[in-house]
Amino acid sequence: MITIVAKLQANAGKEDDLRAILTEMVGNVKKHEAGKAVAYSLHTSDTDPTLFMFYEQYASAEALAAHGQTDHMKAMGGKLGGILAGRPVIERYTQIAGV
Repeated sequence: MITIVAKLQANAGKEDDLRAILTEMVGNVKKHEAGKAVAYSLHTSDTDPTLFMFYEQYASAEALAAHGQTDHMKAMGGKLGGILAGRPVIERYTQIAGV
């Protein structure tokens, strides 16, 4: 199981725009990647309203690689210009134990 934690920071005043784009992405993953994306949830920081975080789990490295090539991922990337305060921070983890 591959886990991704992706953090995206909105420019001040662009929080609602980023929330809409990222929420749309969750719907697209649910619709198009069922069974490959085991978990795909969007969170916002309790202390910083400009900071958003995806928690993602994929059944395999191949499923993660395919996610990065989807039309909806490409479309999301095209919408982020002028909205993000910097590059997303993406961390990859491999699960070694769990319930």
